[in-house]
Amino acid sequence: MIDVTVLEVYPIGKAQVPSEFDADAVDAAIEALSALPAELKQVVAGCTNLDQPIREGAWSIRALVHHIADSHMNAYVRTKLALTEESPLIKTYDEVAWSQLVDSAMPVEPSLELVDVLHQRWVTLLRSLGRDEFERQWRAPGADARPAWRFPILYAWHGRHHVEQIRRAREHFGI
Repeated sequence: MIDVTVLEVYPIGKAQVPSEFDADAVDAAIEALSALPAELKQVVAGCTNLDQPIREGAWSIRALVHHIADSHMNAYVRTKLALTEESPLIKTYDEVAWSQLVDSAMPVEPSLELVDVLHQRWVTLLRSLGRDEFERQWRAPGADARPAWRFPILYAWHGRHHVEQIRRAREHFGI
């Protein structure tokens, strides 16, 4: 049995989202999104076992790389919906079901490239936005409306969270 204290579920803590717009927090998140593709490539470079689960019952390193691509692709589309529609109801997706589709067994390089080009576009878009645009609303099923500025903050955390999980798994398993 793998010691979950070594590979804790939230190695950087849970996401901390301000209760109101914070330009510095949004700017820092955008910079983190800009840095993520290189950080992700670096953390998987030379990995000798991409199919190693990061802990018992968890996804493999390969699955996490593909999950980041899937998740951030959805976040990019959600950002654009929030900017172009009136309080759109965003579509959720079953992350576990997506992780079981055949493309999740592919080499990680296509997903690393996807994250790279996707983040170039997303960061360019985010850097162009003003306060009014960041305040545009979106809704998740069963939830109140939320502002678009939450996207960069949540997904910057999401990327760092999974990069740290991979880093710790590689260190722990010597891979």
